[in-house]
Amino acid sequence: MPDQDERDERAQLESEFPVVLEVPVAWGDMDSMAHVNNIVYFRYFESARMRYFEKVGFLEEMRASGIGPILASTECTFRKPLTYPDTIWVGARVGRVESDDFLMEYRIVSRKLGKIATHGQGLVVSYDYRNGRRAPIPESVRNAVTALERKDAP
Repeated sequence: MPDQDERDERAQLESEFPVVLEVPVAWGDMDSMAHVNNIVYFRYFESARMRYFEKVGFLEEMRASGIGPILASTECTFRKPLTYPDTIWVGARVGRVESDDFLMEYRIVSRKLGKIATHGQGLVVSYDYRNGRRAPIPESVRNAVTALERKDAP
């Protein structure tokens, strides 16, 4: 049965992040130091980011117009080591939005620890894959991000 700290951290994550994934920590995620390897955290972020893109229609837009997301930079702050077995919740949200890029924020909460294990961010650029250059964020995607962040979207 989950303890109060875990419920509080998960509830806070779900109230602050419109996209939250539940992910089991796999044995193979760990390295020889007996904790989840640092690169795996970026994979967790990627999974949440892709779910976010699906929710706002950015991947569908990319298939239709050739304009889609590309990750320009990313960073991670490790607060608590994750280990197997555990279940984590990975949250993704968009903070700042500009004409052709936006800043995604991530947070990982551990069920076993009942605490925030990691947080990070990534700069996502709207990119015209057909012409090989930045492009304005499509209006439909911008509107969907705004709605999702306000929790107006399903």
